[in-house]
Amino acid sequence: MPAALSAFSRRALLGTGAALLAAPRLGRAQGARILRFVPQADLAVLDPIFTTATVTSNHAMMVFDTLYGLDANYEAHPQMVAGHNIEDDGLTWVMTLREGLKFHDGEPVRGRDVVASIRRWGSRDMYGQEVIGVANEITAPDDRTIRFRLKRPFPTLPMALGKVGSNLPVIMPERLAKTSPTTQVTEMVGSGPYRFLADERLAGARVAYARFEGYVPRPDGTPSRTAGPKVAHFDRVEWNIIPDQATAAGALMAGEVDWVESTSSDIAPMLQRSRDVKVSYGDDYYDTILRFNQLYPPFNNPGIRRALLGAIDQKEMMQAGYGTDPEGWKTGIGFFNPESPLANDAGMEALTGPRDYDKVKRDLAAAGYNGEKVVMLQAEDYPTLRALAEVSAHVMRQLGMNVETQTGDWGTISQRRSNREPLDKGGWSAFCTGLSATLDPAGHLGLRANGAKAWFGWPDSPKLEELRQEWFAGKDLATQKKTAREIQLQAFQDVPYIPLGSYRRLQASRANLTDFPTGSACFWGVKRT
Repeated sequence: MPAALSAFSRRALLGTGAALLAAPRLGRAQGARILRFVPQADLAVLDPIFTTATVTSNHAMMVFDTLYGLDANYEAHPQMVAGHNIEDDGLTWVMTLREGLKFHDGEPVRGRDVVASIRRWGSRDMYGQEVIGVANEITAPDDRTIRFRLKRPFPTLPMALGKVGSNLPVIMPERLAKTSPTTQVTEMVGSGPYRFLADERLAGARVAYARFEGYVPRPDGTPSRTAGPKVAHFDRVEWNIIPDQATAAGALMAGEVDWVESTSSDIAPMLQRSRDVKVSYGDDYYDTILRFNQLYPPFNNPGIRRALLGAIDQKEMMQAGYGTDPEGWKTGIGFFNPESPLANDAGMEALTGPRDYDKVKRDLAAAGYNGEKVVMLQAEDYPTLRALAEVSAHVMRQLGMNVETQTGDWGTISQRRSNREPLDKGGWSAFCTGLSATLDPAGHLGLRANGAKAWFGWPDSPKLEELRQEWFAGKDLATQKKTAREIQLQAFQDVPYIPLGSYRRLQASRANLTDFPTGSACFWGVKRT
């Protein structure tokens, strides 16, 4: 095993604190009613059904709303619906929309808008596909009623309709929801707490939103994650696209922005020296992965994918991507989030045993690797993913693999990964990313293995699919835990991806901002004191 990859340290990747002094000046925020935010990446795609990019999901939670919301414990609560009734021994669900729901164009939210939105979401999302598959029909008997008639009981329906992470089950007007799920919706008309200001969008520089005066928060419940009242305390939110974390930190210290979604542990000590700035870890852990394209060599060969398990050092990956502070990440991570009751140790020796490059080289040769080209996609404007990709590519080269890194901004990379063509036609072999819905198999993008219908990489494993259905059929948590162990063992055989570890988002903000919601970057509840 070679020495630690110091060339990939966070300090080398992001630069030293001196860069803060050179940060270009941004216009200062004018007035307490404007919130200026620096997202983790540029907003390249607006449609949360078309893409699974986290930055798009964060945008969507401002503009759209969902039928249910999930609290800090991932329990579902009515959000757009006033409530529901369950009839016919669980085979019929009747949901009633809250009164007064309006879209940003002034039209009321109607049942037919909901039905069309669910159908579009269900054609793309992993959990949504289960909803569509179990439904005999989804109808809107009137403007405020939605009826599900099911083939079998599906008790997690509210969780599906309120899921967080990608793809969000957002409700949009029927005229937009009828857009093919393979075509982007670019007109952003939702019923959420903020309106998207399309005429102010400047690609690579700025996105702007205005508080929707017609939004009516839930009158009951406690704000928690996406559940409860969503109260917008700012008249306007501006996203400033600043890919360089040192530049973003300089702007924050100067009071030119209010909130930086993601900073690094190298920059954090300098930020903490300012009494006007606070730095904190988020509550949630997000999994990071090395994803393979299984349509073409070399990663259509499961033996080659399995061999690489023996070379990945999760600690090395986490330090490269998220710094040396162990409070910000966890290792020893399998195929379920460390906070999930399904997390287990089945097969974990593949990742936690001694790292032996010589053995991995022999395993690669035995599996039939013969110098085939590997194209690693690398997002240059996304420091953490860039670091993970650099280290992954370096490890493969150390093993004798023929690796070419191809770079681009995150927006380009996130779209390119949908390319199913071979390498000579713009295809790819591997990329690194984060996953936000890995608590269970229902919405776990990385574990779905239904071939052409699977997430980017398109793994095909009938056994994983069979086990996924067994999990759905589990009558209690103990049964589901047992199935989760079998799923993890099978995943170590099929290797739909390699787990790289889990991290917590390290955010920085002006000290006078309070009441950030649990989870992703949400903009309700946040206020200035």
